[in-house]
Amino acid sequence: MNDIGKLHIDENDVKSRLEGLKQSLNIDELLYLSTCNRVEFLLSSSSKIDTPFLKKFFSAFDPTWKTTDITWAIENAQVFENDDALRHLFNVASSIDSLVVGEREIITQVRNSYEKCNELGLTGDLLRIAVKKTIEVAKDVYTHTNIAKNPVSVVSLAYRKLRALNVKQDARFLIIGSGVTNTTMGKYLKKHKFANFTVFNRTLENAEKLANDLNGKAFPLSQLENYKEGFDIIVTCTGAAESVITPAIYKSLVGTDKSKKVVIDLAIPNDLDSEILNNYDVNLIAVNNLQEVAKENLQARQQEMDACNTIIEQNIEEFKQIIKTRKVELAMSEVPKKVKEIRETANEVFAKELKNLDAESKEVLDKILAYMEKKYISVPMKMAKDILIEDAKTK
Repeated sequence: MNDIGKLHIDENDVKSRLEGLKQSLNIDELLYLSTCNRVEFLLSSSSKIDTPFLKKFFSAFDPTWKTTDITWAIENAQVFENDDALRHLFNVASSIDSLVVGEREIITQVRNSYEKCNELGLTGDLLRIAVKKTIEVAKDVYTHTNIAKNPVSVVSLAYRKLRALNVKQDARFLIIGSGVTNTTMGKYLKKHKFANFTVFNRTLENAEKLANDLNGKAFPLSQLENYKEGFDIIVTCTGAAESVITPAIYKSLVGTDKSKKVVIDLAIPNDLDSEILNNYDVNLIAVNNLQEVAKENLQARQQEMDACNTIIEQNIEEFKQIIKTRKVELAMSEVPKKVKEIRETANEVFAKELKNLDAESKEVLDKILAYMEKKYISVPMKMAKDILIEDAKTK
């Protein structure tokens, strides 16, 4: 299993794991993002993110971890705080800090991760504003620079590797998993005239949907170990926490076939048990060995980086202003309540005088008070915002 796979959380465990993590460290807000080559934790916390904090964090993240696992995580963690954290988030969503620079898929992954964590009650006002701004920045980068011109993806990088192996058009493909990555890969292979597909997925209905698109066959994942029709290439990408293709399953799949096989494993953690590589002739194409092609992609887009960085730095300053304004809004949120209390108190203090007023006079007085109440709420807010805007101009 790739080391990064240690940080992957199985879909069924996300709620309990993240809620426990948030509570145990008194984290105000938490967002968890897991992609094919990275895991990100976005925190809102008053705690200092030092080594003792990280030790507690990773211990709570997975209580089964040994000291060596925690030490590995601490030594390999990149920690960003304040402006640097925001800059990093903008870079990630804009695919500047990605395996494939210019790949737009990451913006969807950020949005989906936020929606999931928000649904679980893990995020709050700050991360809501941060993610909203992040998506705006990414769109701005994609629109006003050429960073995404002629984009490539992890799928296309994997296909380049596959094409270099001179695979025959009648090659037999086993596709394990029918999520976004494998669906994209399947369509890519079909476009390049491959036609022999068998799809396995935990949910048969989803396997059938992809198989129908590819004119292939579909089976539930539970039947993988019983498949005896042979294969040349495995394409696998599931969200499983453990290896889906175990040595026993692989042995059953290959049978007496001694020919070299190709496995495209784009899952994190890897779906292919690493022990298989020691016992069988396998040409593995995985996320970690796509780095070479990714570097070429980065060099081709390097000249766009200055334009991207300018957009990002401008938006960092805008975000600071948004947060200042939001703080004022939150501070002023009590004003309507207080004004209403003053009005109710005034009604009690002047109850005798009000009783002597005729209906028309009471109506006029109510209109005057309502008008003043509205102005007492809006005027301080406008004045505070004007001060913030003027302050920003002078900096």
